[in-house]
Amino acid sequence: MTGILLIVQIVLVVIITIAVLLQKSSSIGLGAYSGSNESVFGAKGPGTFLAKVTFFLGFIFVVNTIALGYFYAQQKSASVVDAMVENNDVAAPTINVVNDINKTTK
Repeated sequence: MTGILLIVQIVLVVIITIAVLLQKSSSIGLGAYSGSNESVFGAKGPGTFLAKVTFFLGFIFVVNTIALGYFYAQQKSASVVDAMVENNDVAAPTINVVNDINKTTK
């Protein structure tokens, strides 16, 4: 399960990077933090399709990261001894006492 989630994580990273790079920048440099006309979180919220897709992909990325952390923690707490199968079908060797005594006395 962790292998599938790790592949999904890598694909999400690539898609989020492409989605962010395709977006139009709202201002240059640190002007976005100084209260310019186009604020990052305005009254209408993210209006463009690409912004909504980026938000959705980011949410899926966070959920996938939490799931990966959970499954890795479960794997770490599992022990190899828990997976071992105890096989007690082995018969003990039998000793023929009468034949052994006869061999030693002859």
